Amino acid sequence: MWERERVSESTTNSLQYRCDGPEDAPVLVLGPSLGTTWHMWDRQIPGLTPRWRVVRFDLPGHGGAPAEPASSVAALTDRLLATLDGLGVHRFGYAGTALGGAVGADLALRAPHRLASLALIAASPRFGTADEFRQRGVVVRANGLDPVARSAPERWFTPGFAAAQPAIVDWAVQMVRATDTGCYIAACEALAAFDIRADLGRVGVPTLVLVGSDDRVTGPAEARTLVAGIPDARLAVVPGASHLAPVEQPAAVTDLLVRHFSTAWQDTLAAIPVPPQTPPPPYATAPAPATAPAPAAPTDGATPTTAAQPPAAQRPDPYEAGLKVRREVLGDAHVDRALAAADDFTGDFQDLVTRYAWGEIWTREGLDRRTRSCVTLAALVARGHLDELAFHTRAALRNGLTPTEIREVLLQTAVYCGVPAANAAFRVAAAVIREETKPET
Repeated sequence: MWERERVSESTTNSLQYRCDGPEDAPVLVLGPSLGTTWHMWDRQIPGLTPRWRVVRFDLPGHGGAPAEPASSVAALTDRLLATLDGLGVHRFGYAGTALGGAVGADLALRAPHRLASLALIAASPRFGTADEFRQRGVVVRANGLDPVARSAPERWFTPGFAAAQPAIVDWAVQMVRATDTGCYIAACEALAAFDIRADLGRVGVPTLVLVGSDDRVTGPAEARTLVAGIPDARLAVVPGASHLAPVEQPAAVTDLLVRHFSTAWQDTLAAIPVPPQTPPPPYATAPAPATAPAPAAPTDGATPTTAAQPPAAQRPDPYEAGLKVRREVLGDAHVDRALAAADDFTGDFQDLVTRYAWGEIWTREGLDRRTRSCVTLAALVARGHLDELAFHTRAALRNGLTPTEIREVLLQTAVYCGVPAANAAFRVAAAVIREETKPET
């Protein structure tokens, strides 16, 4: 039996991890949920290490890990694979809780040749709505993590367990408080963008979907959606457990994991041989395309020119890209209301706004979204468009501006756009900021 902890020096490509168990045993990787550390799995280790080499990892900025934010589930998966490559691990089983479960599902979809078996705990093909997680990011950016930390036990544990285990409740609160704020917000963005509902049928490894009977975050309904969509999946409901079932019901969860990985492991390894030449991992740089042949020299004496740009008619339609950015910046609820209200008279206008304002301008790479929000706020103040200022203040918060930064933008407009315009803008923006940054009760 051996143990090892490591904080990776290459923070961009790998994760902080800990290994327990015999070096020559099959590898089982355990992924944590948002706001927790690898210690959420402590009570599983004695039951798993006799059979497996257990690798646990911390999310960026969690548990003292380097604060290198990852704003997508795919980015977390790539870092995990880089970490396992550094350990010389090619094939492994994986169990993950919540955000850790999203990483497991992404592994099954993008690196199936690496994955022997899978367990998804308190997981979902889509975690709530994008608006919910982006709103949580706004609240954390404005208030810090203390409000989220204090409410964590209510989300993670049943009331009876929380009352009987005050030390574990305190551990949970302190664990969230110690998390890097920027990394927590980035993880919220990752969950906001995660949606594999259309891809569940492509998960091709034996999968256990495990959920607490009293989980009010991602409960039995979400678990049944996973089981219905994944071809080789089975459901296990743990009585008397909420969101962090491995902490609340450790013996039951350990037993289910041992049974699942013991029965599925050898069958999977035998049925899916490792390819003779390891495919490149998803984080590897794609090979450069072959150089295109040079155009033939003109034969009519004309001067050679550079390749012609495709005519405008051949450019991709910006509508879908615009709709995606519009939803990300303004929120699904706002966009859904605007589109639902459109009729024969206003429908073309909504199409124009989506296609050109959002698809042509907001998708450009010359400015980031924070800067575009600053420009938009100033322009709206200058023109006195207070209705639009209200929802673009919400958008600015979602794009990462703090209330202090929005205040500075409005102060500058007082000089260049006039005090009366800025006065009206402050009144609108203050009301929006109070509403959007109010901590959850």
